[in-house]
Amino acid sequence: MVTVFLGSSLFAFSQELKDKSQEKPGDRTLLVKTEQAELDAKKKAAEEKAKLPKPYDPKADAEKDIQNLIAKAKKEKKNIMIQAGGNWCIWCLRFNQYVQTTPELKKIVDENYEYYHLNYSPENKNEKIFAKYGNPGDQFGYPVFIILDQNGKMIHVQQSDVLEEGKGYSLEKVKEFFNTWTPRS
Repeated sequence: MVTVFLGSSLFAFSQELKDKSQEKPGDRTLLVKTEQAELDAKKKAAEEKAKLPKPYDPKADAEKDIQNLIAKAKKEKKNIMIQAGGNWCIWCLRFNQYVQTTPELKKIVDENYEYYHLNYSPENKNEKIFAKYGNPGDQFGYPVFIILDQNGKMIHVQQSDVLEEGKGYSLEKVKEFFNTWTPRS
């Protein structure tokens, strides 16, 4: 029994030596640099996230809020743009900031939509509301956009990655998306 144990230990040790002997001189350095780059990227993203407004409210009564928006949208003849995501999602926060600070986009939104940030987080997954719209976050990730007409009927679901450009969003793609789903289009 000792021989078997000793034999398997020697085998494992020799495999470890064999694996290390096949490494190229820069492999460990590359691994360390890659790990450091990932840590730096995460730190930078956390710093960015801390600075951005947090538009999602886990305590909100989303069903009631959306019903109120439908009533308001009917009066104002607007559609409803639901941006689903959470304050944990850097891309959700970036999109919100981009729309709010880009006058051209803000104007399109303000003139054509009632805008709502539908929270999805561990504190409140809004499962009933998401189920009503086919759980688009499961398919597309976050943020995901759900467009309702002024009567509350879902008319489109839009994944967000097709609107991205680099570490942000494309003005032309976002503008086209918003303009495609206005009540007048």
